[in-house]
Amino acid sequence: MRTLIGSTFPLSLIRRRVVIEPGAIEDLRACLAAAPPASFWGHRNTLAQASALTGVDLTPRTERPAIELDHEGFPGLEGETFRACWVLSPDYVPGFRPAIGEEVPATKIRGWQVLRVSWEEEGGA
Repeated sequence: MRTLIGSTFPLSLIRRRVVIEPGAIEDLRACLAAAPPASFWGHRNTLAQASALTGVDLTPRTERPAIELDHEGFPGLEGETFRACWVLSPDYVPGFRPAIGEEVPATKIRGWQVLRVSWEEEGGA
């Protein structure tokens, strides 16, 4: 099984109970070392920095991949269903917002937010 990871996760795709917890980059790196990424990274302007941070190429297999839900409301990507997803997003320096298509330099990122979204087995879809 691969590790589902993206720069965001659309809340509109949450159809059953989830737990969202802040995580540590070390935990994410360990998870990616144990199971390669199933990436749906949507922000090309932070892809290089996120890949460098995790030590793994987070480039999606296809351009602009879309998460799908299975019949039970669990997220899926490329035919694989997942029970957890990692979200990795940059904390920019105050006042900075990248232009569309602008590659974000490391000097504009003051840190990273790591979240782990877990879908519960029980619950309504």
